[in-house]
Amino acid sequence: MMELGLYTFADVSPESGPGTIGAHERLRNLMEEIELADQVGLDVFGLGEHHRPDYAASAPIVALAAAAERTRRIKLTSAVTVLSSDDPVRVFQQFATLDLLSSGRAEIMAGRGSFIESFPLFGYNLEDYDELFAEKLDLLLAVRDHVKVSWSGRLRAAINDRGVYPRPFQDSLPIWIAIGGTPQSAARAGALGLPLALAIIGGEPARFAPLFDIYREAAKRAGNDPAGLATSLNVHGFIAATTDQAAEDFYGPQAEVMNRIGRERGWGPTSRAHFDQSRGPNGALFVGNPEQVAEKIVAQHRIFGNDRFLLQMAIGTMAHAKTMKAIELYGTKVAPIVRKETAKAIPAVAAPAA
Repeated sequence: MMELGLYTFADVSPESGPGTIGAHERLRNLMEEIELADQVGLDVFGLGEHHRPDYAASAPIVALAAAAERTRRIKLTSAVTVLSSDDPVRVFQQFATLDLLSSGRAEIMAGRGSFIESFPLFGYNLEDYDELFAEKLDLLLAVRDHVKVSWSGRLRAAINDRGVYPRPFQDSLPIWIAIGGTPQSAARAGALGLPLALAIIGGEPARFAPLFDIYREAAKRAGNDPAGLATSLNVHGFIAATTDQAAEDFYGPQAEVMNRIGRERGWGPTSRAHFDQSRGPNGALFVGNPEQVAEKIVAQHRIFGNDRFLLQMAIGTMAHAKTMKAIELYGTKVAPIVRKETAKAIPAVAAPAA
């Protein structure tokens, strides 16, 4: 049965002023959102790491630890931990502590990050972007798999037979690799035998399916059983009682965020026409009433054969009451349909040619 969950970056208003949402309000609302997700039976909640004025989650582990004390069942994960600009030993210690506090519900979702602010902030050279991630992932896995570690690399000081404590509640702390569409990253995760989360925020999702094929083939070549490796789709979307209401609630905040980021990266502006196309059957947005969203999740599962589905609904400064209602509908209306359909173990179908 597929796991269903949410993730967010804890968006805030980039500039202060009347009607804006600041970090204090957003983080208090976030606790209520995670608590409700747990109460309505969702499986996972992820919190991303960013170091920008438009996000409140620069230290996700602190917020997840607070949420651990307000929840009972839901898994708590980063989405993502920017491992390249962090210290793997501290990352492990922090998530092991979260795992102990939550009685075994912590996960790490490691990635290279979608923004670069953390590199100069913490004194790392962007020219080492790929090597930093590969080296630090190697150390993180060594720390997870051995209480005492001897390790050496080029970009971090060596460790000589040192213990790393505390150890997590789980026998092995889950470490996922998050990617945004790079075949080499998918192959690396498969070769390492790590679960893979694929973020799709634009285009036609079905065209990303070959990345899971690359991942599973790399796993097989490395001697890892692909059947034992979990995969996740991480996407944007929103749920409301009616299709029109979902679109109206989500379009404004989502368009503001995508246009702001687009200006930084040289993308063209988005439009309502593009948004409406993207929320269609073949688009990347999962926006609609509960039945429509459930149907689209199941349709994508037929293509990808994914084990987990995470939805980012709180994009931009969404009204908290509307987000809470969307979470309620996700857990009570969408989830039962999806679980019933995906429990039938529908085999993945071939993706259309790119």
